[in-house]
Amino acid sequence: MDYHFLGRSGFKVPALGFGTGTFGGKGPLFSAWGSTDAAEAKRLVDICLDAGANLFDSADVYSDGASEEILGAALKGRRERAIISTKLTLRAGDGPNDVGASRHHLVAGVERTLKRLGTDWIDLLQLHHFDAMTPVDQVMSTLDDLVRAGKVRYLGASNFSGWQIMKSQAAAERHGRPRFVANQAYYSLIGRDYEWELMPLGLDQGIGAIVWSPLGWGRLTGKIRRGQPLPIGSRLHDTAGFAPPVDEARLYRVLDALEAVAAETGHTVPQVAINWLLERPTVSSVLIGARNEQQLVDNLGAVGWNLTPAQVALLDTASAVMPPYPYYPYWNGPFAERNPPPVTPFPIPTESTP
Repeated sequence: MDYHFLGRSGFKVPALGFGTGTFGGKGPLFSAWGSTDAAEAKRLVDICLDAGANLFDSADVYSDGASEEILGAALKGRRERAIISTKLTLRAGDGPNDVGASRHHLVAGVERTLKRLGTDWIDLLQLHHFDAMTPVDQVMSTLDDLVRAGKVRYLGASNFSGWQIMKSQAAAERHGRPRFVANQAYYSLIGRDYEWELMPLGLDQGIGAIVWSPLGWGRLTGKIRRGQPLPIGSRLHDTAGFAPPVDEARLYRVLDALEAVAAETGHTVPQVAINWLLERPTVSSVLIGARNEQQLVDNLGAVGWNLTPAQVALLDTASAVMPPYPYYPYWNGPFAERNPPPVTPFPIPTESTP
C-alpha cells in the first residue's frame, strides 16, 4: 500500500481507505448502500488492515450511528492500528440543536461519536456541510478546543465550496488555530467538478482530498452497459435520486474508455477508475466501499500498478467537460496557451511497504 501525506499536515494516510456507509443498513438510503452486520464488518476490516488500507471513514448519520458502533466493535483491541475519520453537522436527531456546527452540537456530537466508536480520540474530524447560521470564528474555536482536549487530531471539511473553506482557513489562521488539512469531496471520472475550484485551493492551502464515491455512485462498477437495463443488484434502482447527476452520453463515453483500458491492462473497470484518481493532484486517499469481501478485494487491486500516459489521456479526453465560468474563457480560446487551467500535477511524496 502506498501512503500519501494528508495535505501539508505531515501525517500520512493510505492511498485507499474504507468507507463504512454500508455498515448497519438503517433507513432508506443506507439500507440501499448495504447492510453489513458486525461479523461481516470485522472480516472486511481484517482484510483492510492486512492490506494496509487502515483509514476507516464514517459519519454520525450513517445508519443513525450504527456505522460508528459497528466500526468501533470491529476495531476493538486494535484501535492503534487504525486511522478513524468521521463527520458531524448533518441532522442527527429531532431536537432543534441536533444539527449544524454550533458549539453545542459539535461538542455533544464528538462525545457521542467517541462513545459509539469505543475510543478516546478521532484521528480526522470533518464537518459534513457548511453551516451558514453559525459564525465561522465560533466553529473554528470549538474545533480548536476539541483538538487541544486531545479528542480530535486533525480537521477537515466535506462538501464545502471553495469560499467556505477559505473563510474557515482565514478564521483559523487569524487566531493561530488548527486549519483544515483534508477535504472529503466527490470526485470521479464522471464527476470532475472538484478540479475547477477545490483542487487549485487544495494545492494552494495544502489540503489533501479524501475522495468519496470514486465509482460515480455505482455507475463505474463495470456492470452498467450501453443499451442494457440496470443490473438487478445495482443500488441505483433505489438511490439514483440522491446520486450526483451525469449526462448519459458522457457516462457511456467514459464507460467505453474504461472498458478499453481495462482490456489493455488486465484490470477491472473499477480498478482502472480508482487508479486514475490516485494520480490526480491533491488526492491523498480514495475511499472504497464494499458490500462484501469480493467487492473489497477487487477494489484493493487498484493499487500497485500505473496507467500509461496514453491510457490516462484516453480517460481524460472521454471524461472532459467544459468548465464553468469563470474558468472556461481561458480553457479553450485565444488565451488558453498563455493562461492554462490552474490545475497542474505536482509530486505527492509516497512511501510504499509490502
